[in-house]
Amino acid sequence: MRITRAWIFLVALSAGSTVIAVSGQTGLAISLAILLLAWAKALIIVRSYLGLAEAPAWGRGFAMVLGGYMLLAMALVVMAGPV
Repeated sequence: MRITRAWIFLVALSAGSTVIAVSGQTGLAISLAILLLAWAKALIIVRSYLGLAEAPAWGRGFAMVLGGYMLLAMALVVMAGPV
């Protein structure tokens, strides 16, 4: 993914998370949606800006660590219960 396209996706994902956050809605689905958008943004940054798309083994490693971290964060949100 080229840097300009990555930047456009990051702006769109940021706008999406902002719209969700300022909507005033709360709950499990909203929290998980914001975390999913953050996860997508992190993957774009790792692959495009850090150049790990050219190093597939390192890219997979970082993606697995990010995936584990985000799953942990989502599990904590679910365990916290309704807001």
